[in-house]
Amino acid sequence: MFESKTYMSKEIITRFAPSPTGFLHIGGARTALFNWVYAKKMGGKMLLRIEDTDRARSTNEAVDAILDGLNWLGLTWDGEPVSQFNNKQRHAEIANQLVANGHAYKCYCTQQELSDMREKAKAEGNPPKYDGRCRNLDESNVPQGVDPVIRIKTPPNQKLIVKDHVQGDVIFNTENLDDFIILRSDGTPTYMLAVVVDDHDMAVTHIIRGDDHLTNAARQIVIYNALGWDIPDMAHIPLIHGADGAKLSKRHGALGVDAYRKMGYLPSALRNYLARLGWSHGDDEIFSIEQMIEWFELDDLNKGASRFDFLKLANINGQYIRATSPKILYKAMLDLANELNQNDDIIGLSENKNSVIAALPSLQPRAKTILDLINLAQFIYAKRPLLMEEKALAQLTDQNRQMIALIVKQLAEIPEWTNDAIKECVKDFAEQQDIKLGKIAQPLRAALTGRAISLGVFEVMVLLGKDESIMRISDQLN
Repeated sequence: MFESKTYMSKEIITRFAPSPTGFLHIGGARTALFNWVYAKKMGGKMLLRIEDTDRARSTNEAVDAILDGLNWLGLTWDGEPVSQFNNKQRHAEIANQLVANGHAYKCYCTQQELSDMREKAKAEGNPPKYDGRCRNLDESNVPQGVDPVIRIKTPPNQKLIVKDHVQGDVIFNTENLDDFIILRSDGTPTYMLAVVVDDHDMAVTHIIRGDDHLTNAARQIVIYNALGWDIPDMAHIPLIHGADGAKLSKRHGALGVDAYRKMGYLPSALRNYLARLGWSHGDDEIFSIEQMIEWFELDDLNKGASRFDFLKLANINGQYIRATSPKILYKAMLDLANELNQNDDIIGLSENKNSVIAALPSLQPRAKTILDLINLAQFIYAKRPLLMEEKALAQLTDQNRQMIALIVKQLAEIPEWTNDAIKECVKDFAEQQDIKLGKIAQPLRAALTGRAISLGVFEVMVLLGKDESIMRISDQLN
């Protein structure tokens, strides 16, 4: 019986191994997070391997997007990224070594023979797999002019045990595994061989990846055992599903990490949310990355699939926004405005830095994302005359315009432009007109911000200053 063996090492080494065929998607980001956190907890390293053997689909742009996404999330790797393609000669050497040692063989079957093999198995009601006809092929019968593939010799009638931190002991019968290809006829390795060789050469001790690789683990154990190499510890985590339980797709949130950045999510909040998609520590919902490192255990990873929920992500992001200092949020706002090429916001935020930072403590409880904060802060640097939202315009009836024409004269006479002085002036006006405070505050807010919802009207006027406030109100009277 072949078993998964625990790799003994003085240093724990994990790896994140994405394929550079697109952006860093949300599932990959979670896998990277778990590898990073475990390495940090154990005082080890997380290595980065770019699995770029699919040359037709691999792009430098995708590599850059992956590196950028990891850096934004704060999931830094140790050493230089490893290119799997650059190791192809090493992979071929190992494949030929296995042939020389009798653990693999050259297969000369044509595509037609393989097709006939599949059809025969199908007709007999058996799963399609290679029948091993070249396994003991006599050298004298080798076809001429055919470039062979190399196949591993899978031991017959054996049980393979994948000892998994998440799935438990998973048993595979080798009868269900054929002699699969490890080196193609053009000399390039298959995924199965390349991963085993690279993980061994990188001294990887723990493989943390999606459970869609669980079947691959059984095949890779065949290669590990044939080479006599130690098998890393494994943890196969369930994939993320959408809120409806279906496979995660773009409509559920299967977007690149860069998309979440552009939507205004904080990296710390996204890390927190991703951690909860597959791992838990009691009932804790909000925790720092330091706490996660302290609490994290592989055996605590959930066996069931997690569901992606935008509402919960927004709620967590809102809590992080409320807990973040205004100065840090201001920088995040400016960075996002720059990334989105929002020139008016770039200029407005830059020229009104102090006012925006002063306003943020009042804006933070109203925001779920950095985009929300930018939108809420726009009244500070909006250009006159303001563009009016429909609901704000509805507040500026003829009757309300007559009222604000009266109050603007009283506001202009306030000697010291403070919150208390403005509030006292407006309250006195409301009493004079025998109206409730809201009756005058709402049209004033509309005139000052162009919106029906904003900060308290007194806060708005203090932030804008006396001259700007008087001019904005007067604009709505002309």
